[in-house]
Amino acid sequence: MSLFFFLTFVALLSALGVVLAKNPVHSVLFLILTFFTLSGHYLLLNAQFLAAVNIIVYAGAIMVLFLFVIMFLNLNNATEPQKPLLAKAAATLAGGMLLLIMVAAMRNVEPASYDPATFNSQIGMVDKLGIVLFQQYQLPFELASILLLAAMVGSVMLGKRETGERNF
Repeated sequence: MSLFFFLTFVALLSALGVVLAKNPVHSVLFLILTFFTLSGHYLLLNAQFLAAVNIIVYAGAIMVLFLFVIMFLNLNNATEPQKPLLAKAAATLAGGMLLLIMVAAMRNVEPASYDPATFNSQIGMVDKLGIVLFQQYQLPFELASILLLAAMVGSVMLGKRETGERNF
């Protein structure tokens, strides 16, 4: 239980660091730390596959892409305009309202208790995920794969430009 609280504390601090960091590169590094702590939470929930995918896809590929874009754009305090006070007040009000709605929604939630008689330690394993994915959700899985294939072919066709050819 103490590992859960430690990961939660680090996740909250790093999420605040994402929002409050003045340097965009530091903000991305805080976001990577947030993703790692969330992967730790997934491991505590016995979702090893989700933790691995979170680290590989989000903390790895997407954050490297964000970091390259930020470094390429060379964002800093001199190039970024200051936000007006009204925009800061509106963002604070919207965040406070979201917090109020979340607290109101979670007020009557009863957390599930641990029952050793019905506990299944294999629930988050990859083989169980594959069985559910290919039995109950086979059609949506296949449709998503066709959609991704069409997107790949479309991006290759748009990216490949012949000499003198116009793309739309």
